[in-house]
Amino acid sequence: MTKLENSAAEALAGTLKDGMTLAVGGFGLSGIPADLIDAVRDSGIRELTVVSNNMGVDGKGLGILIEAGQVRKVIASYVGENKLFAEQYLAGKLEVEFTPQGTLAERLRAGGAGIPAFYTKTGVGTLVAEGKPLEVFDGETYVRERAITADVALVHAHTADTDGNLVYRYTARNFNPVVATAGRLTIAEAEVIVAPGDLDPNHIVTPGVFIQRLVQASNRTKDIEQRTVRPRTAAPVSA
Repeated sequence: MTKLENSAAEALAGTLKDGMTLAVGGFGLSGIPADLIDAVRDSGIRELTVVSNNMGVDGKGLGILIEAGQVRKVIASYVGENKLFAEQYLAGKLEVEFTPQGTLAERLRAGGAGIPAFYTKTGVGTLVAEGKPLEVFDGETYVRERAITADVALVHAHTADTDGNLVYRYTARNFNPVVATAGRLTIAEAEVIVAPGDLDPNHIVTPGVFIQRLVQASNRTKDIEQRTVRPRTAAPVSA
């Protein structure tokens, strides 16, 4: 049976509530589920805990949820591109749980795999490890990290079939695969949607068993955080 919904708002219907935990794929503005994020903003839910590598930028990506005052807590590895985020954090209006990037990815992967916790050397001896259990293995100290399982996970794929099998494109593969498995309910948006059987099974990254709902992504500009260019050099003049 098809998992395809008519719109992002319809795909989110009945899944959102105040105070929920929302995991969101993407890295900065690359590979983010922009239509689904817009629909979350439009829903008006509040007191969200958002799990994502970072929170976009001011006015774009997850930054729009910060602007709308819908976020209570963020679990992320990097927030440096969002000025409003920093202001709210420094003013004590926003709770932030900083997590090393690799640890964040593993916490999401563990959540999707049904592993409640794991040990890592990353963060030992720093603020990251404060208040967490430590254990010594083979003479080395490790910190215990809890897995993350979200109430709802939102991801962006390049191609999907109507059964929910997903294929990502280039850097949009970033956090999307681990986020997709970490949701109790996962909703995907995809740029191209095909019939079952049209995807090469060897190319599928996220199997459809992890995806409960699917929506066609709109044709929109794919923003980047910073555009860095250099002046074009003049072609040498032939003698």
